[in-house]
Amino acid sequence: MIDSTGVHRALRAPGILIRTLVVASCLAALCAPLAAQPAKPAPRSPAPAPATAPADSAASSIDWPSRDDVKRFVRMMSEKHGFDEIELLSIFSQARMSETAVRLMAPAPPGFRRSWTVYRSRFVEPFRIREGLRFWRDNAAAVSRASQRYGVPPEIIVSIIGVETIYGRQVGDFRVLDTLTTLAFEYPRRGEYFREELEQYLLLARESGFNPTLWKGSFAGAVGLPQFMPASIRRHAVDFDGDGRIDLRNSPTDAIGSVARFLANHGWRSGAPTHFAAVLEDEARAQPGVAAGIPPALSRTDLAAMGVTSTQPLPADELLSLIDLPNGDQTTSYVLGAHNFYVITRYNRSYFYAMAVIDLALELKASQPGKSPIDK
Repeated sequence: MIDSTGVHRALRAPGILIRTLVVASCLAALCAPLAAQPAKPAPRSPAPAPATAPADSAASSIDWPSRDDVKRFVRMMSEKHGFDEIELLSIFSQARMSETAVRLMAPAPPGFRRSWTVYRSRFVEPFRIREGLRFWRDNAAAVSRASQRYGVPPEIIVSIIGVETIYGRQVGDFRVLDTLTTLAFEYPRRGEYFREELEQYLLLARESGFNPTLWKGSFAGAVGLPQFMPASIRRHAVDFDGDGRIDLRNSPTDAIGSVARFLANHGWRSGAPTHFAAVLEDEARAQPGVAAGIPPALSRTDLAAMGVTSTQPLPADELLSLIDLPNGDQTTSYVLGAHNFYVITRYNRSYFYAMAVIDLALELKASQPGKSPIDK
């Protein structure tokens, strides 16, 4: 659930065989059970696709505890959070270098032409729609309760889980400890971000009482049905099934409630639109609007000055963003993003991702049993 820089990707996806030399005292202290805290999402992620990738076969041993940067991190964890340095070094001695994670995190090569049409076809397709309807039906009570409590439309909640993991079918098979350690210390481009996520992961393990060497997730360290990064789990996740613990890996109810809470915590406006159709008189003239970025900042006057209108009535007092959806060599598509479009990009900052979530949600809503053509 992360796409942090407009790189239209989704930081999530897939494991590894690892040696197990954890000392009992290390795990006892590091994983001492404490109450799991709510979670918050990570910054956006780099990848416009689901959070999954094949198991990490390109993993290799590396002596992390001997590295100065790892030692500094361990010292920080000790001073800031009271971790035992020897025990943390023992944990890092079990982490493996994930070359696959580094490769999958790399930006697209120069000259790569993204295509919204191709991207959309991966997510808004018959299998995902069918499985989304089944998931919605099987979890109708939880979806309805989450929607009512947090003000997020049920189809948006269901759609995000579908885009992320196809309703739990693609949750990732990379060891989280391996990917976060690798990206924290071997991926300078976003090392600071991943060191923060590694910090949050170790705190989560201690609070929730699990062995940090065992959890698996995406190639970027995202976990469970909704592919939350560790910081998001701690800040936004919720025990929605009331069993006393937050479990995004095995509890669809917790995942449903957590997705809704995440969006609500980022300012979802109940009953408000996500976007409007955009009509451009001239693409070059409208480029300053595109360059203004995702936070809605353009008034109707601003848009009119750039030759941008809509086939739909636009709210007089709401700021919008001009969203471009490139189609490779074909004509670029455009929409006007409202505040709720921006909220979806807090889950993953890719415009493609947000629009795929919206379009899949519309298909799911239209395909609900009992819908007439006019409802659709």
